[in-house]
Amino acid sequence: MRLCVFDLDHTLVRSPLDLAAMALDMRGALETGHGPLPARPERYRVGELITYCRRQAPALEAALWTIALDHERRALAEAALEPGAAQALTGARAAGWHTALWTNNAREITLTALERFGLLSHLDLVVTRDDMSALKPDPDGWRVIAARFGACPAVVVGDSWVDGLAAAAAGVPFVAYRSNPADLARWRVTPLVALTDLAALPAWLITYGLDGNGGATP
Repeated sequence: MRLCVFDLDHTLVRSPLDLAAMALDMRGALETGHGPLPARPERYRVGELITYCRRQAPALEAALWTIALDHERRALAEAALEPGAAQALTGARAAGWHTALWTNNAREITLTALERFGLLSHLDLVVTRDDMSALKPDPDGWRVIAARFGACPAVVVGDSWVDGLAAAAAGVPFVAYRSNPADLARWRVTPLVALTDLAALPAWLITYGLDGNGGATP
């Protein structure tokens, strides 16, 4: 068995979701209910805000997730299928790879997007934040994936350094899709390969499997 795990936003689906704006709104709600966060030179990210909230103000966590879900619902209205996404999924399967999704999005949003764009039937497993105890770059989502597929040759495909760090923490090679090289360098993410065309993924998977790195047996 071989496994190819995909991110959702900006990998399979092109979305206008603004994570910085989401985090800003979540921070505002957290500070209104609990007080100012410690000052630091860069912004707090969504996962960091949730971690802080759980430790310092757990009663506010549901409100923060409501804000996140509202941002995701509004972005979903303008989402589109990423070019090459369908070919990447069907081609990976045709090459003998199982397919899974690992996303920080809510299950409600994820399943709606996958069904809208005809991708759900091409995935063997969908892991969302509803299934995880922590968001990527934390590797907890891999716990869910490993429980289903066990130890097998695998790769993670994503657009962000967040995906790369999560893959590295899980001990899985990372395939970067249209990633920002400066972001990857800053976070010391070294992809196995960098793709600009998602439709080229199946051919790469075939080569990766044949040369032994991806496992010899489907």
